Amino acid sequence: MNYSKLVSVTGLGGLFELVSTKADGGIVRSLEDKSTKFVSNRIHNFSHLESIEVYTTKENVGLTDVFLAMQNSEEKLPDAKADVKAIKAYFEKVYPDMDFDRVYTSDMKKMIKWFSIIKANNIEIKASELEHKEVETEPEKKQSVKSSSAKQTTVKSAPAKKINVPRKMA
Repeated sequence: MNYSKLVSVTGLGGLFELVSTKADGGIVRSLEDKSTKFVSNRIHNFSHLESIEVYTTKENVGLTDVFLAMQNSEEKLPDAKADVKAIKAYFEKVYPDMDFDRVYTSDMKKMIKWFSIIKANNIEIKASELEHKEVETEPEKKQSVKSSSAKQTTVKSAPAKKINVPRKMA
């Protein structure tokens, strides 16, 4: 299973693997009970774990960075149902740059629960290639995509189309 396919679905607890997408929703597989079901995007929203950011005292970081810090830490992972002080103390040791005024305790509990689910399913936590690329806009309407290697790719954007709007008649 690939980390880039993991999603959170509003209204449903836990994590899911996005198996397939359709125009009106997606087919997801629960990582906890392995059940597969269709989830309508009229009722639910999908959030890829790679797209979730966490507030810090510096610049926001991806949830992947927090998970990697949790994985590399020697601190014992508290239970997601532990008291607020224990959870906050854990994150103060594991990720001290987290902005504890803007990251709610419920979010920290969710991070602990999700991390436990990921570990139980032996999923390797890693950022996708898209997270490592920077996009710059140049004055000549060219976009330069730089990856972590020295290779650079230039993409020309299409010229803007003119749209004729009829004038109102008085």
